[in-house]
Amino acid sequence: MSNVWFITGSQHLYGDEALKQVAEDSEIIAAYLNDRVGAKVVCTPVVTTAAEITAVMRQANADEECIGVITWMHTFSPSKMWIDGLKTIAKPVLHFSTQFNEALPYSEIDMDFMNLNQSAHGDREHSHIFAFMRKSRKEVVGHWKDEEAINEIKTWVSAAKAFANGSALRVCRFGDNMRDVAVTEGNKITVQEKLGWSVDYYGIGDLVEEINAVTNAEADKLVAEYKNTYTVVTDDIDAIREQAKYEIALERFLSKTDATAFTTNFQDLYGLKQLPGLSAQRLMAKGYGFGAEGDWKTAALTRAMKIMSENTATAFMEDYTYNLVKGEEAILGAHMLEVCPTIADGEITLDVQPLGIGDREPPARLIFGSKAGEAIVVSLVDLGNRLRLICAEVECISTPEPMPKLPVASAMWKPYPDFKNGVKAWLLAGGAHHSVLSYALTKEHIIDFARMAGIECVVIDKDTKISDFELKLMLGDAAWK
Repeated sequence: MSNVWFITGSQHLYGDEALKQVAEDSEIIAAYLNDRVGAKVVCTPVVTTAAEITAVMRQANADEECIGVITWMHTFSPSKMWIDGLKTIAKPVLHFSTQFNEALPYSEIDMDFMNLNQSAHGDREHSHIFAFMRKSRKEVVGHWKDEEAINEIKTWVSAAKAFANGSALRVCRFGDNMRDVAVTEGNKITVQEKLGWSVDYYGIGDLVEEINAVTNAEADKLVAEYKNTYTVVTDDIDAIREQAKYEIALERFLSKTDATAFTTNFQDLYGLKQLPGLSAQRLMAKGYGFGAEGDWKTAALTRAMKIMSENTATAFMEDYTYNLVKGEEAILGAHMLEVCPTIADGEITLDVQPLGIGDREPPARLIFGSKAGEAIVVSLVDLGNRLRLICAEVECISTPEPMPKLPVASAMWKPYPDFKNGVKAWLLAGGAHHSVLSYALTKEHIIDFARMAGIECVVIDKDTKISDFELKLMLGDAAWK
């Protein structure tokens, strides 16, 4: 189980009795957070010297279960003691600006109380050294029982889980990137350095061998599961069985290669009868990352966001077409086949339809509409000298009319702050046509994740103004050179 370390700073200036109280209060706070932030909270002994701080940071680095550390200043902990420790820590850090008591006991306040409960004093010293060292961290302010503060920590923990998984996140690329497309390219070494993601190529023939090893009995058993799970609206069981073989083979191949994400490419289907559709959707529903047309960055990002969201309401997506009627402007997102059913709303049908691309047999796929509600759309792009995460807040809506002839899953959304400026901001930031749509996550998850990775993050939300946004992009170009 993932854990975060709760490290409280103090010093010997206040005496043994005060330090004893600091330790007791720390245990209480850690125990309260433990059941509420999505990870086990481990309370460490109070640190009072530079040697103790450095030692606990080294221990946190060595603990494979530790995904980050929370620091708290119950009293005043001189920040020069923290320099070596903050240089040492390689895990994400959150500074919790809280204090044990919620209300001031006005009639009883004396200097003993002030010396023991001087978090406001200690916080400023602690955060100063972060700023001086240019050390990245998340700042959370509020009482430790306050739900808003707890939710901020929980968001950070979710991002930390995905970041900690980075070194184990491996993408299988079946074939190369789609020919002549720029945005699906990128520097894999930079991505591995920053995010830990490893991207490896495999020939489509390697997958075909695995598919040919799947028995009809194995495929038929999975087809029966499909019939019990979805509304089957086709008689072409052979096409469905083909996708069942793909699902079994893909999952076996990914297991053998320790991969949790994969890509396909409709320009490289040698030996396949169909483009993987239903099989890709099913694997995404199990938590695997996916990217179409060789888009390994989005495949890995999908996996990372599925970890953050605990595989709820998160899917590979593509901006496909617009509705430009005045007052009804919206984006219709879809893909040729591969949209994850965790975002489905209502009935999910299983059908076989011609694809019109890839020069293969009509593939089986799941067809559904998506939920209405607040969501984010996220894209990771390589700008040559750096990576940029782009996160746009959107409002997903039900389609105004049925689309009976659209043979793929889809989602429709209105970007913030409005259609024109939301789209313009995405274009100015260089956002890709592939993205990850999530109803379960917020922009804070993405901001926290980018901060942990040390990569640029730009946000498009209800407060975005194009003139300010363009200035931020210009300043970003200067800052991230």
